[in-house]
Amino acid sequence: MGDWSYMSSLLDKVQSHSTIVGKIWMSILFLFRIFVLGAAADKVWGDEVSEFYCDTLEPGCQHACYNWMFPISYIHYWVLQITFVSTPTLIYLGHAIHIIHKEKRMLERLRDSTDGTVLRKPKYTDDRGKVQITGILFCTYITHLVIKILLEVGFSVGQFYIFGPVFMVPYFHCTMSPPCARFSGAQCYVSRPTEKTIFVIFMLVVSGISLLLNIVEIIYLLCNKKRDTSNLLQAQQHMLSTQQCPSNQTWGALSSQYGGHTLLPLTGLCNDDKHIESVNKEKDT
Repeated sequence: MGDWSYMSSLLDKVQSHSTIVGKIWMSILFLFRIFVLGAAADKVWGDEVSEFYCDTLEPGCQHACYNWMFPISYIHYWVLQITFVSTPTLIYLGHAIHIIHKEKRMLERLRDSTDGTVLRKPKYTDDRGKVQITGILFCTYITHLVIKILLEVGFSVGQFYIFGPVFMVPYFHCTMSPPCARFSGAQCYVSRPTEKTIFVIFMLVVSGISLLLNIVEIIYLLCNKKRDTSNLLQAQQHMLSTQQCPSNQTWGALSSQYGGHTLLPLTGLCNDDKHIESVNKEKDT
């Protein structure tokens, strides 16, 4: 197996830019996919070529039967799967870093132009520096989750299409003609089929868990989005019920509280109230 340290260091940076479900998905990826694949896969499949045997002396028949049974190595297929599934996460990480850096530069320019007095708070980070998945980052995060779901499903279906059933057969009859005999073929034997079957099932189960976590994360984000929108509407209704015009600082505080959404003061309603009050005074006089 190759060195996964570089990809692991990149994926580790995503921890601070993900939800709690995303952190669980990252742990599953590191522990049950990358680590297990690097530590145990070579030992399980290290003899898949050397110990593959066919009872024939015809030149090229054994190699043809092996290529027919295993069009691509399981190890190489899983490496491709992990690489492709991790790519959308790395793209999201780059986009999030770009957006946050762009926002910081904009706030610095505002601070310089106003002599250090900037009332606007960052939209994509909170007071502790934690990333807020909102606005365009929310769209990017949902998109990268959908792409990961499609990739997981595609690779799982592709595994069944390329390799056939999950259970590894101990032997099979190869009828590759040529180079094998046209009618008799060859009887071929696979080394340690039970151990390899367990490993294949394990990797499919881990892929299913990762797929389920991606779906749960989408539901989690949509529920949080709905809750924030509901809180925003309740805040606006509360301002309406008070029947008074709040100060600009109050609107700014509420705007920063609800993820940077702009709350517009209802100046028209306040002016209408003052107008009604003045009309009533004129009637009394």
